[in-house]
Amino acid sequence: MKNSAAAPGESASQLIDARIQSLDDWRGQTLAQVRTLILQADPGVVEEWKWRVPVWSHGGILCTGEAYKSAVKLTFPKGAALPDPSGLFNASLEGNTRRAIDLHAGDTIDAEAFTTLLRAAIAHNCS
Repeated sequence: MKNSAAAPGESASQLIDARIQSLDDWRGQTLAQVRTLILQADPGVVEEWKWRVPVWSHGGILCTGEAYKSAVKLTFPKGAALPDPSGLFNASLEGNTRRAIDLHAGDTIDAEAFTTLLRAAIAHNCS
């Protein structure tokens, strides 16, 4: 796994680890689960640290992982161009480009549908 855009002396993966650990509630667990799904979906994914949030890329940014008080938001900057037959996108739907998935306490993400969506984002970035 490659890393970029990290602070001197710290890899992006280390910064993401620290962010997950700092969220000692459902948000940390959710972000860790999503990260695992992303890394399992494609071993070529690059973990980055930009805008003080985790970023996963392959041929361009796939998604960011932001943690807010009431949600973990996965923003796909090119989400409007991706097929989403399972209806995972539930936020930022009004824009022409990006789409997001907001996960709240108690929510579960459909791992198969998320993996399919992520692979569509990879294919879109690499086309």
